[in-house]
Amino acid sequence: MLAAPLIAGIAGFALKSPMNILRLAALVTGLFFGASVLLTVQVFASPEVLLSADRTLRVDAFSVFHILALALTYFGGSLFALAYFRHEIASGHFGITLARRYGALWLAGLSAMLLVLVSNNLGLMWVGMETTTLVTAYLVAMHGDAPAIEAMWKYLIVCSVGIAFAFMGTLLSAASAPQADGADTLLWTHLMDQRANLNPQLMKAAFVFLIVGYGTKAGLAPMHTWLPDAHSQAPAPVSAMFSGFMLNAALYCVVRYLPIVEATSPGFGHKAMIGFGLFSVLVPAAFIIFQRDAKRMLAYCSVEHLGIIAIGYGLGPLGAFAALFHTLNHSLAKSLAFFSIGRLGQIYGSNDMGRIRGAIGAHPVYGPALLGSVLALIGVAPFAIFASEFQTVRAMVAQTQWWLLALFLLGVSVIFISMLRHVTGMVFGERPDDIEPIEPHPGSKLLSFSFLGALVLLGVWMPPPLRHAIESAAQIVWSQP
Repeated sequence: MLAAPLIAGIAGFALKSPMNILRLAALVTGLFFGASVLLTVQVFASPEVLLSADRTLRVDAFSVFHILALALTYFGGSLFALAYFRHEIASGHFGITLARRYGALWLAGLSAMLLVLVSNNLGLMWVGMETTTLVTAYLVAMHGDAPAIEAMWKYLIVCSVGIAFAFMGTLLSAASAPQADGADTLLWTHLMDQRANLNPQLMKAAFVFLIVGYGTKAGLAPMHTWLPDAHSQAPAPVSAMFSGFMLNAALYCVVRYLPIVEATSPGFGHKAMIGFGLFSVLVPAAFIIFQRDAKRMLAYCSVEHLGIIAIGYGLGPLGAFAALFHTLNHSLAKSLAFFSIGRLGQIYGSNDMGRIRGAIGAHPVYGPALLGSVLALIGVAPFAIFASEFQTVRAMVAQTQWWLLALFLLGVSVIFISMLRHVTGMVFGERPDDIEPIEPHPGSKLLSFSFLGALVLLGVWMPPPLRHAIESAAQIVWSQP
């Protein structure tokens, strides 16, 4: 699974048609999704955790849950890219050279994110996260216009500084442990085994560096400054991948350290997660009100939802369950939202919300999909995000975190009202005279309504295997020495 996307990306350079390269990416990510399902079955069928490469690689319930979300996001994005880039190929803006680069970097990003999720060696996990920055930066500025290049450099510089902080945190966490044999020093399993004997001060300092460093890549406020620019300038499939999973992968790195720091300094890691999470809910609430660009609005929405997930991880076992469920729900909803606004942006020639009006008549698939995805993102029942946010609120009440609950409800209420006002005009407003209705492709209907149907289904019923998977993953986050 690590090697296949890389090999396919290189093989794509031999193809002579942009559409064939996109089809290859869809095929590879589809097979990757199938392999992820088989891996999940193997993890839960085996009484032992899967290890390989002399314990360097490791898959448990927590990582395999994220692998499934990664596979789903990438497969959906690859299928959407077939329709999205078809129009750019017809207009001459997506030639063979650009397609080869896109295919190679798109698939390399998949391998890099998988490396993050399966690394038992925390140094290798850091390498994987830095690699995601390097291989996806070009995708932001793929078309080479000035705003996109500026966004790419901002992404590179801000995230590289953040990753440097994470590197310091990784070294400090290793230094906090008793001496180990060689490569064992940076193994997550070694730190977990020794967590009762770690140096508390070094581990606290390490976690500060880690949450600031990886939190920068996750888009947690106030380190989120790269995110609105990169999301607004990247092609829609790339924006969907960024919000749908790459941010989750960075937060995954932070959460891996959470049971370790909690064993040395109880309450420290949880308070840090709640603090950064709450700030990440309140900051975008102030910005979304005044947004005019639809993709920037969705970018600030991503900051909010990563904040909700971070809060959940700091609120006990019930909160961790809610955070993991919210991770999956957000991946589905945000991917669909970027699919919708990406295609509508092509039709209207702009992402300006003042220009996009009457979308439900302009495109009978992506107009309703935009409405449904935004309603899901703001927490309207019966969509699944309502269920995971409600569980987060339950966790706050269970821990009597009344001040947190009040500020949380204030932030999400402002975002609810603002995004609902924006999307109502976009979907139901008066369509411009120069915009003609588009006949949707059958594949667009299947993709959009599959994601939307999953959000509704998970909002009213959680399959027992999914519940078991989330409970098992949550136990790892809240495991005690």
